[in-house]
Amino acid sequence: MDKKTDIIVIQLLKSRLNVDEKRLQAYFSEAEKKQISPIPLIAQYANVPESDLLAMIAAELHIEYCDLKQTVIDKPLIGKVPVKIAAYYQFVPVSLDNRVLTIVVAYPLEIKKLDEIRTHMGYSIKMSLGCEADVADMVKKYYGLGAATLDKIMTEKNYESSQAANREQQGGVADLEERGESASVIQLVNQIILEAYKKRATDIHVEPYRSKLRLRYRIDGILYDANVSPELGNFLTPILSRIKLMANLNIVERRVPQDGRAIVKVQGETLDLRVSFIPTPHGESVVIRILPTVMLFGLDKLGLTDTELEFFRGLINKPHGIIFVTGPTGSGKTTTLYACLSTINTSERKIITIEDPIEYELEGVTQIQITPEVGLDFARGLRSMLRHDPDVMMVGEVRDLETAEIAIRVALTGHLVFSTLHTNDAASGITRLIDIGLEPYLVASSVDAFIAQRLIRVNCPHCNEEDKQVLDSVKEQIARELGQDNPLAMTLYRGKGCQACNFTGYFGRTAIHEILLLDEGIKKLTSQKSSSDQIKKHAVNQGMRTLRQSGWVKVLQGITTPDEILRVTQSDELPPVSPALEPEPVKPVAASIPPAPAELSAAAAPQKTTTPSVSDRRIYERIEGSIYVRFKIFRTKTPDNAQRAFEPEIMAVTKNISAGGVLFSSSEYIAPGKILDLAVMLTDEEKNIACLARVVRCTELVPNKDFEIAACFLDLSNAERNRLNRYLERSRK
Repeated sequence: MDKKTDIIVIQLLKSRLNVDEKRLQAYFSEAEKKQISPIPLIAQYANVPESDLLAMIAAELHIEYCDLKQTVIDKPLIGKVPVKIAAYYQFVPVSLDNRVLTIVVAYPLEIKKLDEIRTHMGYSIKMSLGCEADVADMVKKYYGLGAATLDKIMTEKNYESSQAANREQQGGVADLEERGESASVIQLVNQIILEAYKKRATDIHVEPYRSKLRLRYRIDGILYDANVSPELGNFLTPILSRIKLMANLNIVERRVPQDGRAIVKVQGETLDLRVSFIPTPHGESVVIRILPTVMLFGLDKLGLTDTELEFFRGLINKPHGIIFVTGPTGSGKTTTLYACLSTINTSERKIITIEDPIEYELEGVTQIQITPEVGLDFARGLRSMLRHDPDVMMVGEVRDLETAEIAIRVALTGHLVFSTLHTNDAASGITRLIDIGLEPYLVASSVDAFIAQRLIRVNCPHCNEEDKQVLDSVKEQIARELGQDNPLAMTLYRGKGCQACNFTGYFGRTAIHEILLLDEGIKKLTSQKSSSDQIKKHAVNQGMRTLRQSGWVKVLQGITTPDEILRVTQSDELPPVSPALEPEPVKPVAASIPPAPAELSAAAAPQKTTTPSVSDRRIYERIEGSIYVRFKIFRTKTPDNAQRAFEPEIMAVTKNISAGGVLFSSSEYIAPGKILDLAVMLTDEEKNIACLARVVRCTELVPNKDFEIAACFLDLSNAERNRLNRYLERSRK
């Protein structure tokens, strides 16, 4: 640093901020040792924005202040300034005009350094001031992550040998350890992990291809490419060796998958890194999952409404029973269970978990890690857990019949059990347990609830604004599915995109839930081995809010966007159930399913307190009448073994039809489960309705001559379904 400049800046800050001169000098000395700008330290101490201090200093020194967040740099200019120059002198070039290069630095450079830059570049230099973090971010943005470190490695004498080692895919242990432990590679790997932490990434993906190495970060559930130098691909082997050393893995073995873990500290926080390697044709691919070592969420942080939170607390405080959280991988199931355990974790309770892997450490909870190679699986661990006198148990996942049977019987013998299933919705959890071999009466008598969950991205609070571009059809869909009357009066919001959210419009995630409590009606349907569609229909009639409806409520609250809800949830429109397959009427049980919260009564799901009839439970009303349909039966192989997708086309006449399915006669027996390529011929429409349909029932009317076929539509779009519904309504009138 320039001592004359330091004196001017110290006197300026002393007079403007009323700060002790000795303290300012101490900050300058500390910054000089660390080779950083003293301005961020002083700004933090004086509680003044760094930009304000820099603008003040720039005015005093008769130079300009540059807001890099609002600055766009031409990429050809970046190519004219080598990364080694920009990184060494800690500046970013912003413009070149008449051979005058304007650079932005975090602290004024001394005259000697400006002369050195002028000599290296051959341009006159104009200096501006900018925030230190912004300068570093711009260097990473335009030169690539770790570009300066890569440049340093490439200038070393062993660069050629490093490239050769990366190509050969073979080598001794000593050589690999030497490459993995070089200071430059350590620094490069640390930069990759640190950048992931700063961007709030949950996973780091390092993927080798023939011509490049791809680095991606998963942020808020979506993968984003990191800007890296093309030279990064030449250092795949040393990078992977360093990661393997951190995770205590075999750095020689590249032919089989390997899994490990490492503990690191970043900015005072301890992180648990779960590392997984798999072999690919062009080198090993690695994924690093980043987890905090301490559980950070409580029930009130899971995105639950007040009503849902009340039901959650009622469920987890029951003395016995089993609660399943369902959803795909990455939907936050384990986090929800950990939040439940944290809530009931008291000195009066003994809580034991068995997991694969243990994602968070919970103080006061005994946690067991699955180790299949020594025979410790979920079933064996569960049997051993019972000898430790637990009050509450958590099983990471029910994967097979043996684990499911033990968990169910444990719940029946007076224990509270938490576990997870991989299903798309809550109702499918019941059929999944029955499909893996559990007796329906065990499911009905032991399970308290199935809770389906999805994670949705949240609108960025820094740039959230009213979305005036949303289509009226989207508002109409929200109103229809929530029972609202005035869709055009809705006000929806979307993040515009800013620096804080990396111009995505989203910052962070929250959860939406579908809570299915097993009332008497659900238990009866379970005992009858009813389908998940029938169970879901009954639950909705009793007031259950679906995942889609829960998402729409958060849209109306301004928390997220319709696009996000449509991305993570499926339509609530269920296929019709033929009369022969309709469940027996069941008596409703009051408050069996959580209703919509009072604070959102306008957006609440409709509730019924009386037992719905068969016709009432249909989503779409059936219309009696004759409409021509054409269909072809899907078959993988014909008798002569020739590959052919469909049989010849057949014409039929409907007996009744709805926007969800069709009933027609056929001279050929069609087994339930068969797939039809179906076309509904609409007489006053230019275009017929075409879709795939699944046969749900085939009834013989005349022996071997006439059959009644019931089929439900499979891939009918919302637009086509609505068009068919309107056509049928006109036909009825």
